[in-house]
Amino acid sequence: MTAYLRHASWFRRRCERGSSTVELALIVPALVIVLGLLIAGGRLWFARTTVHEAAQAASRAASLARSSGPASSDGTQAGRASLDTSGLRCVNQAISVDTSAFEVPVGVPATVKATITCSVLFGDVLLPGMPGSIALAGTGSSALDTYRSRQ
Repeated sequence: MTAYLRHASWFRRRCERGSSTVELALIVPALVIVLGLLIAGGRLWFARTTVHEAAQAASRAASLARSSGPASSDGTQAGRASLDTSGLRCVNQAISVDTSAFEVPVGVPATVKATITCSVLFGDVLLPGMPGSIALAGTGSSALDTYRSRQ
């Protein structure tokens, strides 16, 4: 009986030879795919955050102006500068600054709002050479000084 047990354990070890190589060959591609998805998700999160920060910078710059004309141009320039500084390349970019808050009388709280839309290529965000794009939008708002004169 002991000879049979020795033969059976030898047979099991011999049959399991190479199984760790097969397991490794199956697990490594799955881990690489998971790592790639994590990196792609991080890059997409960065792009969305960048657009929201640019919209906030645009609204802040617009709220510092004294009248609606300069506020609109200051906000647009600040939004573009923020996107350029971050290195995010937009295929189609639109920046709109709502300056209707300048028409509110002094002493009444008012808010300037900015909206930025940006189409980013998947090749820039996810995988190089990947076709398609994703439209990102961000909004920001900044309060006008309640008691500062407006023109």
